[in-house]
Amino acid sequence: MNLMIMEAKAKGISLKRDSFKQFGKDVELFKGVKEWFGIINRYGKENDLEIKHYINSSGMKEMIEGTEIAKEFEAIYACSFIYNVDGIAYWPSIAVDYTTKTQFLFKINKGIKSVSDNIAINEYVPDDERPVPFKQMIYFGDGETDIPSMKLVKEHGGNSIAVYKPRDGNKKIIAEKLISENRVNFVCPADYSEDKEIYKVVTTIIDKIKSDYDFENLQKLHKANADKSKSKNNK
Repeated sequence: MNLMIMEAKAKGISLKRDSFKQFGKDVELFKGVKEWFGIINRYGKENDLEIKHYINSSGMKEMIEGTEIAKEFEAIYACSFIYNVDGIAYWPSIAVDYTTKTQFLFKINKGIKSVSDNIAINEYVPDDERPVPFKQMIYFGDGETDIPSMKLVKEHGGNSIAVYKPRDGNKKIIAEKLISENRVNFVCPADYSEDKEIYKVVTTIIDKIKSDYDFENLQKLHKANADKSKSKNNK
């Protein structure tokens, strides 16, 4: 990122925050992405579940903020610069690699929205008090920096989906290698339309999350009733 600043200065290019956001407006989204959030949020609501969306990216936060889907995210974890009073980048603020992405997952898990907060992330929070349990996460990844995060989510009981550009044979091979190596749960072409594979996979996962949640609550209820009866019998 510092190299980007130096190269821009050498070529007389101004890295303004507004320029990054403008670039974001021109980002081409995969088919169905714009409609995806409304469709999945509605499906979650029909199952008495609240769906939250996060971005965990090694791309530029300001560019992501410029996209038409930025408003759909609870928080955006990504690279960013420090800007001067004129809104011009002069130093890297947050640089994101595969290690940082895994750290961001724990921030999401604990409900920490600040990218730079390094205190709350290290505080102990019991698993049952964390707002976004790993087992209820669905992670979409399409790059090498996503692989450790996808594996982490999978190992913690959540679900990871390796997505690839439709009709790109090489990308498909790479994605399928990940599922063969047990680093992801699913592999899908990046078409988010309601009748496509990603929709089928995600709605099935949501059904399972709901079922598991109901099952756990039923177990807790039975245990609570048993403990209550035991307490009465001991009096």
